[in-house]
Amino acid sequence: MSVEVTLVPAEDEDSVAADIERHLLAALARSNTQSRNEPFVLSVTLPDGDMVAGLTAVTSYGWLLIKTLWVKDSLRGKGFGRQLVTAAETRGLEFGCSNAWLDTSNPAAHAFYLKLGYSDFGVLENDADTFPPEHRRWFMKKRLRSEPLP
Repeated sequence: MSVEVTLVPAEDEDSVAADIERHLLAALARSNTQSRNEPFVLSVTLPDGDMVAGLTAVTSYGWLLIKTLWVKDSLRGKGFGRQLVTAAETRGLEFGCSNAWLDTSNPAAHAFYLKLGYSDFGVLENDADTFPPEHRRWFMKKRLRSEPLP
């Protein structure tokens, strides 16, 4: 069978990406033992309605994946990121997760997650002749629950 691979137009990327993920997760659910798979979003909004921080995450196979964490530049270092990660970990525990994982390519974020108890389990590094040189992406994990689930 001959097929054509096409680039999805930018205005359709979000919906097509969501469809791809939905199809993949359905296929995985049919072929693998599942746990509770729950996406969720947390945000910090000021009284004036201005969103100043947020986190996206999903649970799968007993793991919490922190997908994205953002804090407005002017409010970094004020505890918003820590509060969001703690809230995500709590939510993960509520969904039966025993562990959490994430990845980051930001050295400051890497240091932040180390302070929160995350440890590296893998690193991707660019070669000296690859642009940008010395770029790293850390993969990190944290144990959330010390006792096994009943």
